[in-house]
Amino acid sequence: MTNLFGEFFGTLVLLSFGCGACANLTLARSKAVGGGGGGAWIAVTAGWAFGVLLGVFSAIATGAPQADLNPAITLAKMMVGIYAPGHAVMTMLAQVAGGFAGGCITWLMFLPHWEVTEDKASKLSIFCTAPAIRNTTANLICEVLATTFLILMVFVIFSQEVSSGGAKFAAGFGPYIVAILIWGLGLSFGGPTGYALNPARDLGPRIAHAILPIAGKGGSDWGYSWIPVVGPFIGGALSFVIGKGMGIL
Repeated sequence: MTNLFGEFFGTLVLLSFGCGACANLTLARSKAVGGGGGGAWIAVTAGWAFGVLLGVFSAIATGAPQADLNPAITLAKMMVGIYAPGHAVMTMLAQVAGGFAGGCITWLMFLPHWEVTEDKASKLSIFCTAPAIRNTTANLICEVLATTFLILMVFVIFSQEVSSGGAKFAAGFGPYIVAILIWGLGLSFGGPTGYALNPARDLGPRIAHAILPIAGKGGSDWGYSWIPVVGPFIGGALSFVIGKGMGIL
């Protein structure tokens, strides 16, 4: 049970910081720089990277030493044999619940700003991803490939070859490398779909957007919502296959 709470709380922290970074640069009359430019994108990707780092530490501190924070990573670990299927499903549900809670915290943090922000799509973008160009096949491919890079690089970072080889780093430094990985993925591949990479990151806050009494909100774009869920799961399975084939796992 402690393990599940750690995943819930770590994902809550991740989404609070990540969605908060988006809100800070999107909502009207925020003191942060207005969104839309290259500098704003750097700030958003950094916010998500810091969110991952702090989420991992929060999960570890509250009883989840594995600190997945991502159902796609949990799926890949289940395929490796780290999780039993039932435990994996419960972990995924805890992560989605944490994502929902993080979305709620973001709403509360910026409570007066929703009403003075007119653009409904901008409000939704704070909670979940949307494609720059709506093309189902291309959007799905992007999420699959980006998530494959994410999880495969996590396997590489924590592989025996790296931990005992020439790139060996100090104990406890792994989460910092993963945060850099998240930042790099956003800077390199985030443009087409907003790089969900994580079903809990997208689905949990999207549910929050649908349920919360957000002033002037529009629809929650459920027609697109399956792509940032299915795509990362496919990426998780693909990263396992590739990792096995390359001898990393």
